[in-house]
Amino acid sequence: MKKLINAPQDLVRDSIAGLVLAHQDLLAVNDAPLYVYRKQAKQNRGALVSGGGSGHEPLHTGYVGPGMLDAACPGQVFTAPTPDQIAAAAQRVHAGKGVLMIVKNFGGDCATFQVASDMLEMDCAVLLVNDDVAVENSTHTTGRRGVAGTLVVEKMMGAAAEAGADLYECKALGARVNACTASMGVALTSCVVPEAAYPTFDIGPGEMEVGVGIHGEPGRYRRAVMSADDTVALLLEPVLNDLKLSAGRHVLLHVNGFGGTPLIELHLLNKIATHQLHAHGLNVTRWLVGNHTTSLEMAGASITVTALDDELTALWDAPVTTPSLRW
Repeated sequence: MKKLINAPQDLVRDSIAGLVLAHQDLLAVNDAPLYVYRKQAKQNRGALVSGGGSGHEPLHTGYVGPGMLDAACPGQVFTAPTPDQIAAAAQRVHAGKGVLMIVKNFGGDCATFQVASDMLEMDCAVLLVNDDVAVENSTHTTGRRGVAGTLVVEKMMGAAAEAGADLYECKALGARVNACTASMGVALTSCVVPEAAYPTFDIGPGEMEVGVGIHGEPGRYRRAVMSADDTVALLLEPVLNDLKLSAGRHVLLHVNGFGGTPLIELHLLNKIATHQLHAHGLNVTRWLVGNHTTSLEMAGASITVTALDDELTALWDAPVTTPSLRW
């Protein structure tokens, strides 16, 4: 293992300190319990809190700011945050119309966010994101996992909250976005958790894991490495089968890297996926390409498709100012 770290147990806290130093105009940090929150927030609206295990940066701490999250709670690497982190963050950012907790569908995250919700004496609710179509019958998670589509949900809900939507309006919108979003990923290498100091899984130099999870969970199957064209077709097939979109529908295409894949490859995948979606009769009208929901240094990528209408397009286009997403 080669990593630019000091002690593994200090990595998350020190990394968060560096993030906040670089974005002092946007962010502040609470040290105990640990969470990141936006410095200046509008009142009289629903507030959004998310989080999860670290190692997926910039998700979630990189998306705190106007037009997106109000707070994010980082756990240790690939480990859920604690209920006291989440409850303290919710109390800090409450803006008068309840707090919505956005949770990727993993057992640890679901449990800790639900406990935090039960601890709070305020209007709050939990929204589960489960966009990963790779999961059919898995012993590694309860139902479909929440992966790169989480960013799409957080962005659109953040725009609604910034415009004054309350907790329940945000939750209804988030459920709608989640229902029309699907993702599928492929890994070429494993990640290495700092505390473990060895790869999470073994994979041969000529192999790829199809449907891999963002913590290195096994995918649907393993096969020989394919060309970029064939890999995109392989990923899009279950995504489109899940969404069942009619011809002519407008969609958002999000090509996400897992941390170890260079942009030159991600942009190639974006070109191929755009052309293949057009061949399926779909109109790609919005794009997002980059390393957004990562798995430490894993090489690989995922493709996310979200069906758009006029409302969702406007919410995606609405201004956002966070460390890792802004327009």
